Amino acid sequence: MGNKSKTNAELIAPCGMNCGVCIAHLREKNKCSGCRVPDVNKPITRVRCKIKTCKIFKNGKAKFCFECENFPCDNLNHLDKRYRTKYKMSMIENLENIKALGIKEFVKNENARWTCSKCSGTICVHKGVCVECGEKINN
Repeated sequence: MGNKSKTNAELIAPCGMNCGVCIAHLREKNKCSGCRVPDVNKPITRVRCKIKTCKIFKNGKAKFCFECENFPCDNLNHLDKRYRTKYKMSMIENLENIKALGIKEFVKNENARWTCSKCSGTICVHKGVCVECGEKINN
């Protein structure tokens, strides 16, 4: 598949999602470029995302949800619960790490966390497998 490219700061969504490990970004066909790029050719669910379209992001006052006085809001709590339950990953924990460590250190840690130890490919958060070699990962 050729997905050995790693996450960068532009692939970290306002909600704390690492788009670089998302199945929509990792797939070959109809690939999503990430939440921070223009919405051209994105699935409607990404375009209408309640978090990404929140007023704190529209006016450019914030880059991440933790900068909001309502952090964590109901929308983020709902998303976080789903991801913790289904994929063993927390958006809120990611955001707290970005706030504490800074985006550069967070991205460095994410690249280590989501790199396959067998082939150095990228692990998909949604499938729990390396997209390069198919190695199953136990997070």
